[in-house]
Amino acid sequence: MLKNLFAGLLVTILLLPFLANSAAAQQNVTLHFFYSDFCPHCAKERVFLDKLEDKYQELEVKSYEVSGSLENQLTFKSMGDKLGADTSGVPFTVIGERYFIGYAGDQITGAAIEKEINKILSESSSDQDAPGEINLPVFGSLDLKSVSLPALTIIIAFLDGFNPCAMWVLLFLISLLLGMKNKKKMWLLGGAFIFTSGLVYFLFLATWLNLFLFIGFVSWVRIIIGVIAIAAASYYLWDFFKNKGVCKTIGSSFKNKVFDRLKKIVAEKHIAVALVGIVALAASVNVVELVCSAGLPAVFTEVLTLSSLPVWQYYMYLVIYIIIFMIDDLFVFVVAMLTLQATGISTKYSKLSRIIGAVVLFIIGILMLFKPELLMFA
Repeated sequence: MLKNLFAGLLVTILLLPFLANSAAAQQNVTLHFFYSDFCPHCAKERVFLDKLEDKYQELEVKSYEVSGSLENQLTFKSMGDKLGADTSGVPFTVIGERYFIGYAGDQITGAAIEKEINKILSESSSDQDAPGEINLPVFGSLDLKSVSLPALTIIIAFLDGFNPCAMWVLLFLISLLLGMKNKKKMWLLGGAFIFTSGLVYFLFLATWLNLFLFIGFVSWVRIIIGVIAIAAASYYLWDFFKNKGVCKTIGSSFKNKVFDRLKKIVAEKHIAVALVGIVALAASVNVVELVCSAGLPAVFTEVLTLSSLPVWQYYMYLVIYIIIFMIDDLFVFVVAMLTLQATGISTKYSKLSRIIGAVVLFIIGILMLFKPELLMFA
């Protein structure tokens, strides 16, 4: 089962460029630029638009100098009337049904213009015929036209969940719970630990998401995240070959303290006190474990912000991420409680997921730097 699952993941990773809504089939975008030869802001925007034309082969910029051409003035007025916009000043930029008055610099107005271009390119590409359907192991038939962002969410969350630093506390907790006679307490403490772990990770993802949404669509943020993704992928590969896939971030002294604390919590006779203790311990441990897996969540939430989704969809994807992320923990815990035998995820699958995760990070990092439009799934 797991072999088929990883085979499906590998095939899906190789198909990531095609899952991004078949971006190669995009239509042209026309930008109307009204300017004056005497306007310094127009000159700055002109330089920026020249760069955009070089960057996007699908972009066509039509320029209209309005200070010396009656024809261009009439075109300007007609365009403004159609959009219900004030045409008393320049620069005035129109892309589809969206217009921009003035130019506050490359990082503000320029970034907004580029975002609108990417939005139109994404929408036009989604209207093209997809390459069809493919059959993947376990996943079954996948429609390449519609599963890009959900597929990417599942892949990253699944790989993130196999972090070798993420399950050691749960396995030790299970070993303690199996010696208890109170079945209700077993399920309650284990369930509280898993729920708290998922909640802490959700809050972590939400923090990244809101930070990127607050910063907005700024090119240097995307570039930084792209560089971080490539650096993290390189580190994961280096760490894998150095430590053979074993987590070295969390020291043995910290683990011993956690183990001692777990023993006291499980031995606590009052369920309410034990429950509070397990929740507090799960929260503190997961905060420490975030050091091991900050790369994948940061990159994933940046991809979400690039997609320009409604707010509720952002959080829907975070919930999906957490569910997939916690599947391995839930599986191990439920099986142990039902069979009364401790089990775990094979080390070889944890190692393999580490390598695949590094590959995914590297691919996304490259796309963020050179083809960010492929990561815009709106």
